[in-house]
Amino acid sequence: MNNTHDDYLNTKGRIFDIQRFSVHDGPGIRTIFFLKGCFLRCRWCCNPESQSGEIEQMTVTGKTKTVGRDVTVSELLEIAEKDRIYYNRSGGGVTLSGGECLYQSAFSTALLRGCKEKGINTAIESTGFSDFSKIEPLLEYLDLYLMDIKHTNSAKHKEFTGVPNELIKQNAALIAKKAKQLIIRVPVIPTFNDTPEEIADIASFAATLDGVKEIHLLPYHRLGYDKYMGLGREYSIGDVELLSKEKIALLEAAAQKSGLIVKIGG
Repeated sequence: MNNTHDDYLNTKGRIFDIQRFSVHDGPGIRTIFFLKGCFLRCRWCCNPESQSGEIEQMTVTGKTKTVGRDVTVSELLEIAEKDRIYYNRSGGGVTLSGGECLYQSAFSTALLRGCKEKGINTAIESTGFSDFSKIEPLLEYLDLYLMDIKHTNSAKHKEFTGVPNELIKQNAALIAKKAKQLIIRVPVIPTFNDTPEEIADIASFAATLDGVKEIHLLPYHRLGYDKYMGLGREYSIGDVELLSKEKIALLEAAAQKSGLIVKIGG
């Protein structure tokens, strides 16, 4: 083993959770590594402890825990290796989530490289909000890019996430040309993007991207609420109602007009 190979396996990154035996965020049974740090501040974020790149303290159900720890690529590959039998049987693999894995792009690229060198399927869940120079290197080691497109209107996107959407849309077009597979995902949030017109606009944009065949609608939930309280932060999306089955069906129909395959959940 040469020094270069040693160096990449020793690349350090910061995670806040690991979820094994997941059947979400990619095909088959997956191990999801949740990375610290994000460029966006989405009002509805279900992992608010992911947003800061710093190690934090969070109190949930009366217990305070440290959120965030530093690991090496080698350490995480050992964990993934334990689940290889499940990947092989189910067509699963490793998914990087967060947070935003592009916030730690060098670590993410090294980890994806390590997975591919072991023959493990790879996916990331990402906003695509980064310089493309940070995105392109990891595409070589990536089987599936799950990319959020939250809104087509840049002003409303910035109001609810803290950043405009021009870079995201620009990167989506570039990723579509170079990624092995790109699936667009839409967190469907009441008061933000839950009208048929808004969902139709996002789906129409997704349909213009090279090779994109699917769009996934992810209905809003309140699973992150207690985490905001535990971090001493305001839940700034407010007390919005969950989407009814009828509303979800209406939005699904709006998205289907784009000609893409539409799935609910992901």
